[in-house]
Amino acid sequence: MNGNMNAAMAGQLVLGAELKVNRLGFGAMRITGRGVWGDPPDLATAVRVLQRAARLGVNFIDTADSYGPEVSENLIARALYPYSPDLVIATKGGLVRPGPDVWNRNGRPEHLRKACESSLQRLRRDRIDLYQLHAPDPQVPLEDSMGELVRLKGEGKIRHIGVSNVTLEELQRCERLTPVVSVQNRYNLEDRHAEEVLAYCQSKAIAFLPWAPLGSGRHARGSGALRALESVAGRHGISLGQAAIGWLLGRSAVMLPIPGTGSIEHLEQNVAAASVRLSPQDMHELG
Repeated sequence: MNGNMNAAMAGQLVLGAELKVNRLGFGAMRITGRGVWGDPPDLATAVRVLQRAARLGVNFIDTADSYGPEVSENLIARALYPYSPDLVIATKGGLVRPGPDVWNRNGRPEHLRKACESSLQRLRRDRIDLYQLHAPDPQVPLEDSMGELVRLKGEGKIRHIGVSNVTLEELQRCERLTPVVSVQNRYNLEDRHAEEVLAYCQSKAIAFLPWAPLGSGRHARGSGALRALESVAGRHGISLGQAAIGWLLGRSAVMLPIPGTGSIEHLEQNVAAASVRLSPQDMHELG
């Protein structure tokens, strides 16, 4: 591995007006157990992955109270507290987990308040840098859910507010209540349903965090996109995953990929992608 690899090689972006982060982060969902449920198979390795990420210049970590549940946040504190001053930890609330691979929405204000305050305790923070509504709840008016986050921000428990899994119309409704500094929607080479939201984020300088940035490991398998990805990766002598991350970084200046893993080797491969620079020909070939 290149000893000079560092997440800073992806460039930087600013969340809000003052939180400068490297444009390759870490998604902390995969440091939990199977089905994003319970402890990971090897707690010590999960801790080392987080510590290695920080040493490689990753200063943006995305998590959620529902990852585990609670496991991911606890591991972040265990591995990285006391935190580096430049580390930004983003977490989310609004999904509840009755079991492995089950994700139910709960956007009730009282739930979001309890979720946020519990995340503060687990992360050992007085204020959460970026708190995101994990998903709108169809049973609760979006304005009620966001209104509670605005109140928590007013109390100093949240620094900045983000949203996740939203349509453009929902994002604009949220913006009527509060500044939104980030959007986290599914987006990768094979799934571009959030293209309209990404374009809007770019026009407003809102950070866009693509979840499942590598297509959940599928890398567009079985499609023409895979052949294009293989061609680009082969030209640059990099892996398919690194080419996919390079494509995301080249797609928009507001893109902040957050690939996650429970493996140090895979982490290092992802961070090495920060230095990938795809040509206009590459970008055209990938579409």
